[in-house]
Amino acid sequence: MSTQPTVLLVGATGRTGRRVLTQLLDAGAKVRVIVRSAARLPVVAVDHANLTVLEADLLSLGDDDLQRQVRGCDAVISCLGHVISLKGVFGPPRDLVARATARLCRAIQSLRPAAPVRFILMSSVSVFRPGAADARRGAHEKAFLWTLCRILPPASDNQCAADFLCQDVGTADSHVQWVAVRPDTLLDGEVTEYALHEGLVTGLFKPANTNMANVAHFMCALATDATLFDAWKGKLPVIINAAAQ
Repeated sequence: MSTQPTVLLVGATGRTGRRVLTQLLDAGAKVRVIVRSAARLPVVAVDHANLTVLEADLLSLGDDDLQRQVRGCDAVISCLGHVISLKGVFGPPRDLVARATARLCRAIQSLRPAAPVRFILMSSVSVFRPGAADARRGAHEKAFLWTLCRILPPASDNQCAADFLCQDVGTADSHVQWVAVRPDTLLDGEVTEYALHEGLVTGLFKPANTNMANVAHFMCALATDATLFDAWKGKLPVIINAAAQ
């Protein structure tokens, strides 16, 4: 990767996405963003020389337009999520994260880049990955999550996005390598010490805390640090504040 990596960021106007954007620019990265409203971008980032803004609905972009945004990128970061409101939770598009994940990954694959592009997804600790890493979940939690995915569209959406990465992209793709970051209860606050775990640390009914700034810091590091990314690629690391352990 070049000394100034090029990163496509979607979800840049969200609470965590705004932090990812400013941290990437502070790190010297060249950042492209796709946003529905440029007016909602952080003021400190708007006129930055390393920022390129496309004002558009990502899901409505044609394949050629999306490929144009992905072309030449070293990494793609998705901080897309659902607004916590009645309309945001139950209104369309209910599959925003999963559809965006699939479209972005397929855009990368269609370009057949010489070096794999890093796809970094902001997920949720409620997302379950089959296998020993998530064996901590008991029968009651699994039943609760099963119900949650059928009642709340965002829960199902996040799970479907992670399933797409695990099952459709997998770990042997020549063009896309991925990490899905699973924070616990999100808080405001500055960057602090945080801990990364391959599997679950706490139960759903006894959650830990994760500063949004820490999630942003880890995602930016994954986009710019090859050694760190290689350590976590193909995994769903859980990130929590060190003080919460």
